[in-house]
Amino acid sequence: MTPIKISQRVSISEQEVEWQFVRSSGAGGQNVNKVATAAQLIFDIQASSLPDFYKQRLLAKRDHRITPSGKIIIKSQSTRSQLQNRELALEQLIELILSVSKVEKKRIPTKPSKASQKRRVEKKKQRSGVKSMRQKPLV
Repeated sequence: MTPIKISQRVSISEQEVEWQFVRSSGAGGQNVNKVATAAQLIFDIQASSLPDFYKQRLLAKRDHRITPSGKIIIKSQSTRSQLQNRELALEQLIELILSVSKVEKKRIPTKPSKASQKRRVEKKKQRSGVKSMRQKPLV
């Protein structure tokens, strides 16, 4: 069994990924009725060999593919080939795991400059003047 490489340091065993093959929905003629080409990948986050950092971030992530019990379920049925659907589902799993590895920089709130505040007020006064000129004169 070859490991599934997530990044340079992180990989998971193929045994941690459970596969189910079901019949695809949609167009496909007689092939759809006979062959189970849709691949469904099931990956248990808590039982995996992923580092705790990845596990915590995955469990906290709000994604429709992550169940409340902590399993990732990815269904791929975009092609008519079982092998290609399997590869696509695996790519989606790797993308999902990599998406939690990136730590976003904390945003530092900034204040508008004095010049930009002054420009804003001047534009408001100018616009107000234009609109007041459009009004009917008071008699």
